[in-house]
Amino acid sequence: MKRRSFLKKSAAVAGTAFAAGSLHANPAPPTEKEFYELKMYQFSGGGGVNQLKKYYTDAVIPFLGKRGAKVGAFSEYSMEEPPRVYILHAHNSPMDYWDAVQDMKTDKTYLNAAKSYFDLPASQPVFERYETFLMEAFDGIPQLKVPASDRGLFELRIYESYNEDAFRRKVKMFDMEELPLFEKVGLHPLFFGELLAGKYMPALAYMLWFKDMEEREANWQKFRVSDEWNTMRVKEEYADTVSKVRKIFLKPMDFSQI
Repeated sequence: MKRRSFLKKSAAVAGTAFAAGSLHANPAPPTEKEFYELKMYQFSGGGGVNQLKKYYTDAVIPFLGKRGAKVGAFSEYSMEEPPRVYILHAHNSPMDYWDAVQDMKTDKTYLNAAKSYFDLPASQPVFERYETFLMEAFDGIPQLKVPASDRGLFELRIYESYNEDAFRRKVKMFDMEELPLFEKVGLHPLFFGELLAGKYMPALAYMLWFKDMEEREANWQKFRVSDEWNTMRVKEEYADTVSKVRKIFLKPMDFSQI
């Protein structure tokens, strides 16, 4: 009960004080906004990817599944070496994320399933390092949208803003105007999240899915030439909201639930 009280009083997750200010004292129930953890693993070679897959398949996915969370697993579309793997944990709420982090320390079923992973010697590391983003879902898309079964391409986009006000105005632009247009032109959203902790802040991140690169190119072109976009993009309230855009193309791995 102490950890629940700590979270409610401080609006902090995993001991981090979030500058974005969107994690409230009373966390949203599962029917409202979700909470995302995005991990980006860097490997020195390809062998560690299989070890990570086994760890997730045997231990993490069953553990999180009992708590109502989904796991997405993605590799880079370009197949670069050394590889990077992107793992998304979609929790029902900040409280669910916090409880999962704490329960991983003591849950016997999880620890037993993860034993072979944890017992690997220092001479055989699975990965070099991983980065973590923590995100709260947008008001306009409060829950992750499961893609169609024929999804073959995912696009992760990170929008950096030059200050917190510009960031808030860009989030408003998405919530109020861009998200409906995305749906209309076939930019299929998976999730949209406000970064609460991680690199590039203040920033937001979102992921879209497509059948293939051809659909992606065609539908982004529909967006760019639409009357709606060319009207909203020149509004003064949305001026200078994005200072840098990062784009990463991914494909689903065979153990992904998304």
